[in-house]
Amino acid sequence: MTTDSTTWRPPTEYAEQLQELYGLACPPLWGTPRRLENPTLGHKAARVMRAMGFAPMPWQRYVLDVALELDPVTGVFVHRRVGLSVPRQQGKTEQLLAVMIHRTMAFQRQRVMYAAQNRVMARERFEDEFWEKLKGSRLAPRFRVRLANGNEAIICKESRSKLGITSNTEKSGHGPSLDLGLIDEAFAHEDDRQEQAMSPAMITKPMAQLWWASAGGTEKGVWLLKQRVAGRALIEQLWKTGEFPPIAYFEWYAPEDMDRGDPATWRFCMPALGHTVTEATIRAEYNGMDAGEFDRAYLNRTRKKSPPADPNIPAPKWPGLTDRESKPRVPVALAVDVSQDRGYTSIGAASVREDGRVHLELVDRRPGTDWAVSALKRLADLWQPVAVAIGSTGTPAGSLIDDVVAAGITTPEDKDKPHRGHLVVVRTNDFVEACGQLADAMNQGTAVHTDQTDLTAAVNGARTRRVGDAWALDRTSSLVDVSPLVTVTLARWALLAKGPLVHDDYDPVANIW
Repeated sequence: MTTDSTTWRPPTEYAEQLQELYGLACPPLWGTPRRLENPTLGHKAARVMRAMGFAPMPWQRYVLDVALELDPVTGVFVHRRVGLSVPRQQGKTEQLLAVMIHRTMAFQRQRVMYAAQNRVMARERFEDEFWEKLKGSRLAPRFRVRLANGNEAIICKESRSKLGITSNTEKSGHGPSLDLGLIDEAFAHEDDRQEQAMSPAMITKPMAQLWWASAGGTEKGVWLLKQRVAGRALIEQLWKTGEFPPIAYFEWYAPEDMDRGDPATWRFCMPALGHTVTEATIRAEYNGMDAGEFDRAYLNRTRKKSPPADPNIPAPKWPGLTDRESKPRVPVALAVDVSQDRGYTSIGAASVREDGRVHLELVDRRPGTDWAVSALKRLADLWQPVAVAIGSTGTPAGSLIDDVVAAGITTPEDKDKPHRGHLVVVRTNDFVEACGQLADAMNQGTAVHTDQTDLTAAVNGARTRRVGDAWALDRTSSLVDVSPLVTVTLARWALLAKGPLVHDDYDPVANIW
């Protein structure tokens, strides 16, 4: 089953349907499609939203229509369970309130129960949000509230249906039969006790529904993780077989390979953007929040426990070395490296700026290795670097050495008199030296970069291994593909250690710009 996805996309006709029916330009990555042959009560729940003062957004109308579809033969809800995973501040609370209030108005003597992280939070939301929003709307005359602690309820006067709150315990939800159970903020539920409390109480109710809703959580939220994995698998299977399960699922999510700071990523996973949320607001959140918490709250990613930082790599210094306007200068050195699993190849560059700081840049990074030699050759012909660095035969990139030489990037006949663009095969001792020198440059503020996503990820996820009394970057134990960092480390070393040995009359400025 799918736990994370950088490749899954639903069929194009799904997005086209949502655009045509609802004007929804931000479809969920996983979502149950609308079956027009089924009648729905979604439009009535949307009317309740409007009566409470909320104009339903396209994504809310879509979810309501699908979640409240009726079987045209039996007249009961098609979906007994509904899962909704959406980033924060997208209008989830208003929609869930409309679902609950609609249920109390549309059916006689219904029992509706709402659960949040705990009973304190459920009570706070019940009193400060649910009742406040309802009593300030034109629906207020049709309801009364009971605020006695432990016996809270919003009661529809006409239907005698009640909306109450419950605790996150094994016994909560037990007692009378339940018509609608709603588990909100599911990220805070570490087990299935709330589900096990509510689900059996619905078994005799043909129109019963169990909803859960949440933004992303952490690895401790086992129940939410299980629901998301199951929901994704259901949707992928639906598109594969054409068979609809009795569970509706909707998840807006930005895959891990999408840049968290790119507005295109936000538009991909935030269905309220452009309606009740602006890019400026999200940008302010991005600039002020921890990256992991931003991912959880606004990209709907699971926040993973951060492992201890490697003491040899001054990663906290990296953000302070950012200069997004920095450009490569001449002379320049290039380097190439391959990931441990050979899944990606990276090409990096280093050059000295006018202020003496060394500009580091990831020039290219693509899957596989078949493209790398030709790309490296084109860059070498264009930039005429002082040197091109590559790891020795004991490294993943070592297998490219023969092809690089065959392409015309050769080692000098006299190592003391290297030619421009010569190949430098970096031995272990040189690599150890290069790693230490880059760490010093980061600590001393003499390196600069443009905050490229893959390079920054490599810095944060890099791990090292001991080499004698020193250390070197370790491809095997690093948490991510560290080849982007290896390339700029090698390029910087080649620029400063080998570049001064190159003496010729070549003026590369005309070729670069």
